Amino acid sequence: MNTTISNNGLPKLPQAPSGQGSATQNASGTAGSEATAGSNASDDRVQLTDSARALQEAARTGAGATVDTKKVEQVRQALANGSYKIDPSRIADRMMSLESQLTTKS
Repeated sequence: MNTTISNNGLPKLPQAPSGQGSATQNASGTAGSEATAGSNASDDRVQLTDSARALQEAARTGAGATVDTKKVEQVRQALANGSYKIDPSRIADRMMSLESQLTTKS
């Protein structure tokens, strides 16, 4: 489908021959908001990869997860008063665990 935007200072793109799903023109000469129904409507398809499906599933299961507001508030207060302790070895261990999980699935 080709769309031409007039009065933008750029050259017009070639248009598809009429009758092949081109946009309709309204009274002001600009492209209409809907394309004419034609044979191209049935040709449109979307295919999701396995990764995209996995992300959708993860998002669905995470939507109902509850947030421990008490723990969030404790961490927020510890950050505010400077008493929050960071354990670099624990962070490194979890990063390595995540890395091994990602590489074994590929």
